[in-house]
Amino acid sequence: MQRNKNFSYKYQDFFIFAGLLLWVAIGHVHTIKTNAWGSYAGYILVLGFALLPALVFSFFKPVLKNTLANNRQYNTYWFINFIILLPLFAFAASNIKIEGLYPSNIVLTAIAAFALELLLLVNQYYQKKVQHIKWIKKIGLENAVLISIILIAVTISVMAVSSQDNPLYQRKGFRLVGFEFDIWMLIRNFGTFLAFFSQFLIMYLCGYLLFFINSRYLVPKILKNKGLLIYLLSVAATVALLYPMLAQLLISLPINTIFGRSIFESNPFELENAFGAFAIILISLPVVLALQWGKQNHIILSLEKEKSQNELDLLKQQLNPHFFFNTLNNLYALSLQKSDKTPESILQLSALMRYTIYKGQEKSVKLAQELDYITDYIQLQQIRLRKKLHFEFEKQITDDQIEVAPLLLIVFIENAFKHGIEPAEDAASLKLCLVSNHTTLHFTCENTYHQEEVSQTSGIGIDNLRKRLELLYPNRHTLDIRSNDNIFRAELKLQLG
Repeated sequence: MQRNKNFSYKYQDFFIFAGLLLWVAIGHVHTIKTNAWGSYAGYILVLGFALLPALVFSFFKPVLKNTLANNRQYNTYWFINFIILLPLFAFAASNIKIEGLYPSNIVLTAIAAFALELLLLVNQYYQKKVQHIKWIKKIGLENAVLISIILIAVTISVMAVSSQDNPLYQRKGFRLVGFEFDIWMLIRNFGTFLAFFSQFLIMYLCGYLLFFINSRYLVPKILKNKGLLIYLLSVAATVALLYPMLAQLLISLPINTIFGRSIFESNPFELENAFGAFAIILISLPVVLALQWGKQNHIILSLEKEKSQNELDLLKQQLNPHFFFNTLNNLYALSLQKSDKTPESILQLSALMRYTIYKGQEKSVKLAQELDYITDYIQLQQIRLRKKLHFEFEKQITDDQIEVAPLLLIVFIENAFKHGIEPAEDAASLKLCLVSNHTTLHFTCENTYHQEEVSQTSGIGIDNLRKRLELLYPNRHTLDIRSNDNIFRAELKLQLG
């Protein structure tokens, strides 16, 4: 289920472009009486060819983001597809003769695809940058609707003042609002503008009142707790209580005599007014439900994040004592040997513990720091070993400044020494390989072990590692641990981007 969900998110842009293609084709066949399916298929083929660069790029967009080394290469691919290839393919498709589909239609479809891509880019920027700004997050949907109502009232009032002396908008007994903006007319008739604005705002606020009651009371209190029947009955009671008073308020506005027939003598109890109130509540219901779902989903995500952070903190608390006990054993072995390297090793051990305690609590560290930590740890382990260790460390690193979670890779090495290298009676071997670029990290650890030694797949270190990976890199990691012919192999792949 999770894999299917990720698949749908991954190719969402491609699905949107395919939807544009289908709607354009539908727009050309919806009035055809005969052979509609044949024409539909022909339009899809021609328009699909015209939009082929956009479709292909949107399909491979997730792969390009994960595999390309930097944004410059990605932008180059984008430029080639949307600025060069899309117009060329649209021009080539416009030369294909098909009944009912004109070259101008194909060109406009290509322009629509380009505009759609720009819209997706704007939305992507909003998702990453704008929506995380605190004051925007605090606005909320209800306040956004209220702000929109005020802006609409201002806009219509400005247009009404700007077009009030234009004979094109004069009708017998009333005026129309023309699509005009005249700053000088607004300045000269600013009092009229304020009168229009206040009355238009009252009109829209009457509808907003019904939306607000539905959003704050009827849906979260009645529909959620009492069910659909009680909700519908409560809506009916709310409309019966409010619509006559709201209708009387709207009827009393002087603006009615300017932009429509005089309705001073109208009956506020007319059922048409009630139908308007019902329409506002029912039309706003999907928006209100989406708002309530968003609030609940945000609460759930916050609780899950808090739970995950608590679990991660607990795992780190378990990890530090585990490492501390291992390093104390190393120091004890050196003191027994009365090695001249004991003071140096104590300093090195101090640096390792400092990294574990302080850097280990951070969300991420530089890969270079993690590699230095691993190197110091292995050097410290080699000092105390009495037997020969064949050690190899292959590195293929594009950028050692990328960010990774701390103290992940060291778990494999600790495990290799504890269960494979230290108990070995003869010479042992440890082979490490790290391959990484800007978006992926691939680490393998191979060590020899004795068949009678306990399994390396168990223990605090490996169990904690599995849990930390689930919390830090959910659905973005693979961990493969296996043993064969006295060789234990652990392989970890991370998606960093």
